[in-house]
Amino acid sequence: MTKAKVAQKSPYKVAVEEGKKYAWCACGLSTKQPFCDGSHKITDIRPVIHTASKSEDLYFCGCKQTGSAPLCDGTHNTL
Repeated sequence: MTKAKVAQKSPYKVAVEEGKKYAWCACGLSTKQPFCDGSHKITDIRPVIHTASKSEDLYFCGCKQTGSAPLCDGTHNTL
């Protein structure tokens, strides 16, 4: 598998904490969306690590097609 599976056609709103690291699922197979659960091990795709620069709400990509991984850039609107 070299192309990510669309997990959902909308972003995931997540309250992140400053300094905490988040492993965003880039393959779309995780059962703990939008975060990695290790399901990528059967693919060539690896998770993207995001370190929160401040505590805030962020929108993590759900379609896995974003050009600004791991955050949503609106690409889901074209699927």
